Amino acid sequence: MGVSITTRSLPGIGVCHEITLKEGSRFAIVTRRSGLRDLVVYDKADTDEARLDLVLEESEANAIAELLGGPQIMNTLKAIDDTKGLVVQQLPLNAKSPYAGRPLGDTKARTRTSVSIVAVLRDNEVHPSPRPDYVLHAGDLIAVVGTEDAIEKLAAILDGTEPDSS
Repeated sequence: MGVSITTRSLPGIGVCHEITLKEGSRFAIVTRRSGLRDLVVYDKADTDEARLDLVLEESEANAIAELLGGPQIMNTLKAIDDTKGLVVQQLPLNAKSPYAGRPLGDTKARTRTSVSIVAVLRDNEVHPSPRPDYVLHAGDLIAVVGTEDAIEKLAAILDGTEPDSS
């Protein structure tokens, strides 16, 4: 038995990911709608009893993720087999971009290009799986996966040189 992860919705709160390690220890990460995260470590003898409950702000959660291998996201993505027609790139968001200071969802990137935005790298921090309300900043590096042509189209959208045809 390896690592087991169970995900469930917590109505009105957010999402809970319960993790059971190979040796039997259990913990959970609750991602609240507010952006806070709870790291809950269960007692090994009584798995319904929380031994530790830490409330983490987004920056604290990101720091811990980085220590646990967050920077490896790009290395893992780069391992994608290019023969499948997919490539991984980092697109810079320049200060003149019409999307600097705006939510990611405003780009309509997925709808317009079929490119997946898998992370945003900002100030040496990795922000994996950014939500549509994640605000982009000039200087961000946007990690994307898609075909070369689609990524080129997204780069033009981010630079403001591709007309919004949506």
